[in-house]
Amino acid sequence: MSYAVSLILDAKDLVGESIIWSTGEKALYWVDIVGKRIHRLEPANGRHDTWPTPDFVTSIGLRADGGFIIGLRRTVCLWTPGGAFEEFAVPEPDLPENRLNEGRVAPDGSFWVATMQSNLHPDGTPKDMDRNSGAVYRIAADGQVLQLTPNDYGITNTMGWTRDNRFFFADTLANEIYLFDYDQATQRIGNRRTIVAGFARGLPDGSCLDANDNLWNCRVAGGAAVAGFDGEGRPIGLIELPASWPTSCTFGGEHLSTLYVTSARFSMTDAHLAAHPLEGGLFAVEGVGQGVAEPRFGAAADTYRETTG
Repeated sequence: MSYAVSLILDAKDLVGESIIWSTGEKALYWVDIVGKRIHRLEPANGRHDTWPTPDFVTSIGLRADGGFIIGLRRTVCLWTPGGAFEEFAVPEPDLPENRLNEGRVAPDGSFWVATMQSNLHPDGTPKDMDRNSGAVYRIAADGQVLQLTPNDYGITNTMGWTRDNRFFFADTLANEIYLFDYDQATQRIGNRRTIVAGFARGLPDGSCLDANDNLWNCRVAGGAAVAGFDGEGRPIGLIELPASWPTSCTFGGEHLSTLYVTSARFSMTDAHLAAHPLEGGLFAVEGVGQGVAEPRFGAAADTYRETTG
């Protein structure tokens, strides 16, 4: 399989993450966790805007009534560009050493977030981890928080829901990708099985699903690639990238046929960055396939599954 890869923004993100495509605006949104900023980019004309955030910003999702739902270090907030970050939910009020990490709007219009032991000091420098304490939570449109897993995970990453009610999830530290059964009636997940373990290219970070429910997974920590897997964990493609820490991806553009990929330069040495200047950039990949539109927080279930951009 041949893929065409290009740099579309030299963002120099410390930790670019949680990229999504707004079909109505024909624009990308994503966050820089350690850089404490939110990006917006219109690929067609190059318009690029950023907004500062009051804390580490970990995830972003579209809202049905306009604006965004945002994961900060400890809190989930509602936000409109240029406005205040309004606290909406606190998933783990009794676990102050944890922080939020992955977050995504689910097909039913809820917002799912996952936590982890914080690996960041307040100044954004790396902090050692010594336990697995992350879990997955579902936040309903009324703010109700439901814990979906035990606090058993290291670095929580990847969220994707298939049309036949399966849920993808990953633990970066374990180098494993999991598949759960998802019960829409109870909003619970269960029957976890490991479908990818020990994949040789880097470690699993963020992912997105294509229109055939295949998983495209960014391989961070030196992986320098996005790996494609089917629902059984079988490899279906490998996209080589000119950045060693790809972090998150989404389909966007015309017909949702371009894969956009964020990356990180966190903790890299000056010598490494001099030799690899595209670290932290935003990339576009053609030839991967077609995606599905992002769901919106508070919208009715399955209203998002359109396949034209």
